[in-house]
Amino acid sequence: MKLIALSLAVFCVLLSSAAQIAMKRGMGTLTGGDLTSTYGHALTSQLVWLGLVLYGVSAVLWLWVLSRLPVSLAYPLVSLGFVVTMAVGVIWLGEPVSWARVAACALIVAGVVLLGLDA
Repeated sequence: MKLIALSLAVFCVLLSSAAQIAMKRGMGTLTGGDLTSTYGHALTSQLVWLGLVLYGVSAVLWLWVLSRLPVSLAYPLVSLGFVVTMAVGVIWLGEPVSWARVAACALIVAGVVLLGLDA
């Protein structure tokens, strides 16, 4: 059962990361404009709505994960979302990456692995 819960936790992290990427793509690169035009654009973007739905599904599934795993084990897995989202941003969106960001992500992964070994 623990393996299923851990697998679902990782799936939730991937869904959350996909939500971020969908919303980023949906918003594009708006320059200037006021708050009304920014949110007006968001409300009419299908990708933004997809991202919100993905977040919702992830949140509902996360409730199941929290009912099966200690929060001290489950919550650190959320930090993997930073790593996944950054990697997708670099690979798919062509965003810049620095050595400092790579090192930070390596530390996150190392921390999650250490927590997993203690589980």
